[in-house]
Amino acid sequence: MSAVPVARLALSAIVLALLGGCASSSHTPTPSQDAAATLPAQWYAPVSHHGELSDLTGWWAQFHDPLLDRLIADAQHVSPTVSTARLRIEQSRAARAAADADRLPQIDASANVQRGVYDSRGVTASSANGSITASWELDLFGSNAAAREGAEARFAGAQALWHDARISVAAEVATQYTALRACEAASAQWQVDADSRAETARLTGLTRRAGFDAPVRESLARAAAAQTHAQLVAQRAQCESIVKALVALTAQSEPALREALVASRGVIAQPREIAVPALPGALLQQRPDLASAERDVLAAAANVTEVRVDRLPRIRLNGSVGATRYQGGGFGGIGGAGIPSIDGSGSTWSIGPLSVSMPIFDGGLRAAKVESARAGLTHAQTQYAAAVRRAVEDVEQALVSLQGTADRQADAEIAANGYAESLRATDARCRGGLANGFDLEDARRASAQAQLAVIDLKRERVTAWISLYRALGGGWGASSPDAPVATAAPAAMTANAAR
Repeated sequence: MSAVPVARLALSAIVLALLGGCASSSHTPTPSQDAAATLPAQWYAPVSHHGELSDLTGWWAQFHDPLLDRLIADAQHVSPTVSTARLRIEQSRAARAAADADRLPQIDASANVQRGVYDSRGVTASSANGSITASWELDLFGSNAAAREGAEARFAGAQALWHDARISVAAEVATQYTALRACEAASAQWQVDADSRAETARLTGLTRRAGFDAPVRESLARAAAAQTHAQLVAQRAQCESIVKALVALTAQSEPALREALVASRGVIAQPREIAVPALPGALLQQRPDLASAERDVLAAAANVTEVRVDRLPRIRLNGSVGATRYQGGGFGGIGGAGIPSIDGSGSTWSIGPLSVSMPIFDGGLRAAKVESARAGLTHAQTQYAAAVRRAVEDVEQALVSLQGTADRQADAEIAANGYAESLRATDARCRGGLANGFDLEDARRASAQAQLAVIDLKRERVTAWISLYRALGGGWGASSPDAPVATAAPAAMTANAAR
C-alpha cells in the first residue's frame, strides 16, 4: 500500500478520535480494525438555529450594507495575508508543473559547426552536425508519481489557505465594523446619560442654594456627572480607535472613510441565522484550514514514498538521432598538385544505453532522509489533529455565545421596553405636576442604561454569528483562482499509517 492512501486512512483515525469526545454516542475502533466508524451524532453545545440552511458564500450580503461589502472587498485586496497566500498558489502551481515535467522524457537539441586546417598541406575543411537526444527515467517504483501527488496536494493546500485568508479578513472587517456601529449607538446613549446627570447636578445646585439640599448632595451629583462624562469621552475614544483599525485594514484614506461612515450610519445589522449541520463531518468539507492540513498530510506521505524509492535501483533509457555534413578541399602538396575537394553527409541514431544505478553505500544518508520524511508525516498528522480540535472548539465556542445571547435577549428587551415606558409615564407625570425633575432624570438614565445593555447584546450576538461563519469555513467562493476540491473526512483507519 502506498503512503498516500495510507495517509488518508490515518486521517480517519485522527478525526474519529478527536470528534468522538463531543458526541452523544460514537463507535471507537480498536487498533486492529480497518473499518468505517460513525462521526458524532451532534454538537455538544446547543444549536441556535431554526434548521434552515443558508448560503454561506453570499452571507455578507444579508447585512444589506453596501459600505460593509466595499470595506471587505478593499481589505481583501490589500491584505498581505491574502497576497502571501496567492503567491503560495503560484509557487505550488510551478512546483506541480515541474513534477509533471519530471515524469516525461527529457529532449534536448544540439548543433555544432566547425571549419579549420586539418593537415600540413593546408587542406581546409568544414563540418556541421546536429542531433536530438532524449532520456527517460522509468518510474518503476513510483518515485515520480509520488512527487507529483505531493505537488498536487501542496497546490490544493495553497488554494485552501487562500480561501482561509479571505474568510479571516472578511470576518475581521465585519467584526470591527459591527463594533463601530455598536460604539456609535452606545455613545448616543452615554450622551443621554451624561446630559441627564448634568441636569440632575444643576437641579441639585438650585435646591441646595434654596436650602432644600445639603452641599454634599450637590457634590455627589457633580461627581456622578463628571464620572459619566468621562465614560462618554472613553466611549468616543473607543470609536475613534475602531475607525483607525478599519483604515489600517482597508488602506482607505481616513477622511474618505469617515465621510462614508457618516453617510451610511445606521443600526446594527442582524444577519440571517446559520444552520449548523447535525454531523460535524460537514465542517470538515468546507473549512479551508482543515483542507490545507489534510493536504499537508498527503504531501508528507508522498514525500515518504519518494525518499523510500530513492533507495531502490533507478533505470534510465537514452537515445539520439542526428545528421552530419562534411566538406573539405584545398591546394598544396608536392609540386602544387591540387587536392580535390571532398563532400559528404550522413545520419546517425541510437537507442540506449539503458543505464541502471543503485546505491550501495552512502553512509546512511538515504536512511536518514526516510526517517526525516516519516517524522514530517507524523508532524503533519499531529498538526491535522490540532486543526480538527481547533475547528470543533471554534464552533462550540460560537454556539455557546449564541445560546447565551439568545437566553438574555428576551430579558434585555423586556427591561428596555419597561424602562422606556417608565420614562414616558414619568415625563407625562412631570408635565402634569405629579413628578419632579429628579424623577424624570432618574427614569431617563435608567432607560439609557437599559438601551446600552441591548446594544451590547446585539453587538455580542452579531459577533458570535460572524465567529460561527468563520468557524464553519465560510463556504467556497466562486471567485477562486482555481476551483478547489472539497475536503472529505476519510471513513476508515489502519494501524499501518506510519510505515
